[in-house]
Amino acid sequence: MLWRTLAIGIGYILDLLLGDPRRIPHPVVIMGKCITVLESHLRRALPKTPAGERLAGGLLWLVLAGISWAVPAGLLWLCQGVSPWLRLMLESIVCWQVLATRSLKRETMKVYTALKHGTIDDARHAVSMIVGRDTGSLDASGVTRAAVETVAENASDGVIAPLFFLALGGGPLGMLYKAVNTMDSMLGYIDPPYTYIGFIPAKLDDVFNYLPARLSAFLMLLAGGLMGLDRKNGWRIYRRDRRNHASPNSAQTESVCAGLLRVRLAGDAWYHGQLHKKPFIGDDLRPITPEDIPLTCRLMVVTSLLSLLVCMALRILLMII
Repeated sequence: MLWRTLAIGIGYILDLLLGDPRRIPHPVVIMGKCITVLESHLRRALPKTPAGERLAGGLLWLVLAGISWAVPAGLLWLCQGVSPWLRLMLESIVCWQVLATRSLKRETMKVYTALKHGTIDDARHAVSMIVGRDTGSLDASGVTRAAVETVAENASDGVIAPLFFLALGGGPLGMLYKAVNTMDSMLGYIDPPYTYIGFIPAKLDDVFNYLPARLSAFLMLLAGGLMGLDRKNGWRIYRRDRRNHASPNSAQTESVCAGLLRVRLAGDAWYHGQLHKKPFIGDDLRPITPEDIPLTCRLMVVTSLLSLLVCMALRILLMII
């Protein structure tokens, strides 16, 4: 238990200092390739009906989630037989790979740099790298809003939720969560051809993120108070708008962020050429500006630090019990 707690702390520090390594294959890239292969084989093997595609999605989820847990668990077990120090090193690396604090900040700040020093086309391209919506017609405010929303939402599923699962089950459970999140990102669309095959991955992602999303919202609210942001408005908007999203989890942190910044987020957006009608989150108390991007990134980092403290406290509680 103590070694695993230390591994989580080391992994968090490595992520904060280094981010995703460029020259080392990232587990998410490997998961993505596995999803593509499994999807292709399962679509051919099972009936091309709604029920058959839902079954394919369920089988895909079971296979990838099982592999994502079993591989690191087996490697850690083998390392433990050699030396606890070897296990600590490997589990620290696993924890590092599960987290995305620095990479999220780095990629989002590219949008800020493009807005400040480049063209609107540069900014649209930069934000297209971190969002799923169509960005070709966004103006500067739309680009900024998309970047802020992405940081607010991914603060939960890219940082706080992984820490939550690392605290509960170490590297293997953290890697399983990463697989759950990756399957939802690649398959969890309501539009064809993912309407049915992505149904189970999307629903199970909602289940896995239910508690972490709400924990993330409260930690972000606390972080905003520590940073001198409008905590009262953050709480007001959270209570009012936390359900203003098709997902039961996505608006949890978005509503807090919108309230803390006193801006309006969300609203209608285009995905794959189709307009999706969405409610707004927050009040338009002031216009959103590019400076809100680095501010939201700082909010995300402070929230992640608070989350690390909570997770360490949870690990200590588990050791005592």
